[in-house]
Amino acid sequence: MFNELCPDLQEDVAKLNEELTRLQNLLDELKNDKGVSLEKMKPYSKSSDVTQKRDVLDDPVNIQRREKVKDAMIHAWSSYEKYAWGHDELQPQTKNGVDSFGGLGATLIDSLDTLYIMGLDEQFQRAREWVANSLDFNKDYDASVFETTIRVVGGLLSTYDLSGDEVFLEKAKDIADRLLPAWDTASGIPFNVINLANGNPHNPGWTGVSSDLGGCAT
Repeated sequence: MFNELCPDLQEDVAKLNEELTRLQNLLDELKNDKGVSLEKMKPYSKSSDVTQKRDVLDDPVNIQRREKVKDAMIHAWSSYEKYAWGHDELQPQTKNGVDSFGGLGATLIDSLDTLYIMGLDEQFQRAREWVANSLDFNKDYDASVFETTIRVVGGLLSTYDLSGDEVFLEKAKDIADRLLPAWDTASGIPFNVINLANGNPHNPGWTGVSSDLGGCAT
């Protein structure tokens, strides 16, 4: 199949395969060497021959766009830190923090991997300290299995995968263990909601006794 592609596409596929190999090697290095700096995670590292050959990466327009995206992240994150630190969400008009996900720090956890990839070291370290010292899942709160899995478990695991910091893995194990009873069903289809303190799983009232397949199958 590869040989049937036109020469231009073959070259593009080959470059993508080389870049994938480079990223996998870098990830292995990060996992084995926790002293690796965040600078090495930048996708346009000078150590990569592949990226040096791709002139498009040095295009001034692309560089400007990347910086604008980073500036937008800093703007949003700074407001979250100032007005809603540790809360699930920031309400931008009232400048209040709200806990629409049970006070699990949803925005903070959702942002960890982005902070890391963008090289925002100081912001990442402050968020890391909050996770280590303030994040507590022992709450009498009926959590959405779907939302908690994609935001909290996913956010913690992706950050552990990037940083190798065990604190994120331990927190991910804690919340995952609290969600696990939701899968203890005869059909294998999980309940949609579970209480994080007592492990009581159930479905929302509007579904009756049934699970919402849109949530548990996504």
